[in-house]
Amino acid sequence: MKFLLDHKEMKAVDMYSINTVGIPSLVLMERAALKVAEHLLRVITKKDKILAVSGSGNNGADAVAAARILFNMGYQTEVYLAVPSDRISDELKVQLNVAKNLNIPVYIREKPDLSDYDWLIDGVFGIGLSRNVEGFYAEVIDDMNRADAKICAVDIPSGIFADNGQILGCAVKADMTVTFGFDKIGMVLYPGALYAGELFVEDIGFAKDVEAQVKPKVMAMTGDDLKKVLPKRMPWSNKGTYGRLLVIAGKKNMCGASCLCAKAAYKMGTGLVKIAAPEQNRQIIQTLLPEAVLETYDSETLSRQWIIKQLTWADAVVIGPGLGTGPETELFLQCVLEQTKPAVIDADGLNVLAKHTDWLKWRQCPVIVTPHLGEMSRLIQTPVEDISRHLIEVCEDFAKRYDVICVLKDARSVISDGKGHTCINLSGNNGMSTGGSGDVLAGIIGGLICGHEDLPLWFMAAGGAYIHGLCGDEAKKVQGVYGLLASDIIQYMSSVVK
Repeated sequence: MKFLLDHKEMKAVDMYSINTVGIPSLVLMERAALKVAEHLLRVITKKDKILAVSGSGNNGADAVAAARILFNMGYQTEVYLAVPSDRISDELKVQLNVAKNLNIPVYIREKPDLSDYDWLIDGVFGIGLSRNVEGFYAEVIDDMNRADAKICAVDIPSGIFADNGQILGCAVKADMTVTFGFDKIGMVLYPGALYAGELFVEDIGFAKDVEAQVKPKVMAMTGDDLKKVLPKRMPWSNKGTYGRLLVIAGKKNMCGASCLCAKAAYKMGTGLVKIAAPEQNRQIIQTLLPEAVLETYDSETLSRQWIIKQLTWADAVVIGPGLGTGPETELFLQCVLEQTKPAVIDADGLNVLAKHTDWLKWRQCPVIVTPHLGEMSRLIQTPVEDISRHLIEVCEDFAKRYDVICVLKDARSVISDGKGHTCINLSGNNGMSTGGSGDVLAGIIGGLICGHEDLPLWFMAAGGAYIHGLCGDEAKKVQGVYGLLASDIIQYMSSVVK
């Protein structure tokens, strides 16, 4: 796992490194400026004109120092201080004084013509910004975005809230961002991720034990975690060794969701996957997925006893994909919640649950819910727009309120158990925005649950989202993002799950 920090946590990293460990702030600043300069050196030429645009704080000082490093290497750099010189930090005063001593042109308050420059170094605001950008500062940012110049943001694009990626009135649209020490939440969640451009995270010498001191709350999975979450395969084993998953999915004449879900579970290594489906779906399911165990029912005679028999067979359950919201789904969901085996509730299972969220209070089984924003809107009676602005808070609150694992699906999905474990999934791409992709995710998570008894559910849910995205990324490499199908995600699972 790697940590993703908000602005308060990053401030604590700075303060611990400077005040407790004793690393001078100007040393950290010099290393930060050097990293910015190194990334610019990859893309600039000696013919390019570069302007560092500085606000009043240390973010501006980083930008000025980067301009000075490039100037000393023979590049054409200038500095624009967008605030009165008597309102700036002590570190920025030092950097401006050095720049003036080197005869670097410095414009104070009076803005130069930004169209004269090839690159702008954005140091207007740092990660501490928490209120809307207005007035003169908004004009500066607007002019930067309008200029025919590329932009390198220092630490974070000015105007992006580091805690959630929201735009605070207006924001710099950077071509690349060089950030320090850790990823910031606001640059992995959207729309902040769009404004950051190409993101580089650089070590500038923060104290090694700073993570243990600050204890960041939000994490993201990495390649190292993939090894931990994949079920182990034993030389001496059989199909019963790797678990039995029951997939309750697909209403009459709707088989696609159930087959996608079940096939994804099989691709995760599940030993046996049983689909519970209406009798009318038998022929299509057996044609599309002959490996599946199939139990069919007549909707008119469906009984609690029949459902309990299927649940008794299983080690875990996925319920909801393509199931519809009729009475039989309510009966299925009630029976699932009454038993004790882990359950993944998705799609129509969630739509029924939205009418009966109190069922989660008396349920007996561990539950993972996998809502997209529309489904979460129905679950908590909150507009999608409000949810999208507060993904982490909404996910954590729902998980805590109902004691479930919540996988809140978006371009950057958030996973939380409401008990201090929150992850943002960084894998995946926009080609996966297609029908059936969520059914595949539900099957992957269900397969992971069947394959493990020793991992916490939140870790398996986060692992499922990570694997799902990695498979989509493999599909993108071959097919691109246009026309990528949910079945393509399953096709490339073998490249990831191995």
